[in-house]
Amino acid sequence: MEEYFERLTNELLSKNNSLSYAQARTWVELLWEDFESTQAKAGRTYKGKEMTEQVVRQLITHYGDKLHDFIATNPKYSHLLNNDDYLKH
Repeated sequence: MEEYFERLTNELLSKNNSLSYAQARTWVELLWEDFESTQAKAGRTYKGKEMTEQVVRQLITHYGDKLHDFIATNPKYSHLLNNDDYLKH
């Protein structure tokens, strides 16, 4: 899992220089978990980490440069995305 998260975090950082490493990593983990849990709740068959990576990569491609704006409009996640000290790169 670590290699998937690391690869996607670096891709997100290349799209959005407003995010710190910790924030980008948190975004990747949130998007990953959200996709997998949504699929499970819908009763869909698990298609593996590669499929999840592909979906998260698509989200990063389409929305990565705007993710830092999400914090301002959705305070539900601000405590996760404004904390920079728990993860060092």
